[in-house]
Amino acid sequence: MKLRVLYFARLRERFGMTEEKVELVGSTAADLVAQLQARGGVWAEELGAGRAFRVAVNQDIVTLDASFPENAEVAIFPPVTGG
Repeated sequence: MKLRVLYFARLRERFGMTEEKVELVGSTAADLVAQLQARGGVWAEELGAGRAFRVAVNQDIVTLDASFPENAEVAIFPPVTGG
C-alpha cells in the first residue's frame, strides 16, 4: 500500500525530511509506526514507547489501530497546545 507521509515540528527536524512516499507492509497506523521504527536510530527513538506523537490520516487524527485507504496522506507530529 502506498502512502504519502508528512512529518511536522521536531519530527521533521530529527528525521531530516518533511515528507516521503512509503510502501506500507500492513494496513494500520501501528504497522506504519513499526515499519518506521525498524529503521533504527532517530526513527526508533522518536517513535518509540513513551514518546508523544499523533497520527492523522487525510487530516483526521486517528488511533494506532486505524487502517489506511490506498494513497492516504498520513501526518505524524508531536502533540501541540494552543491558547
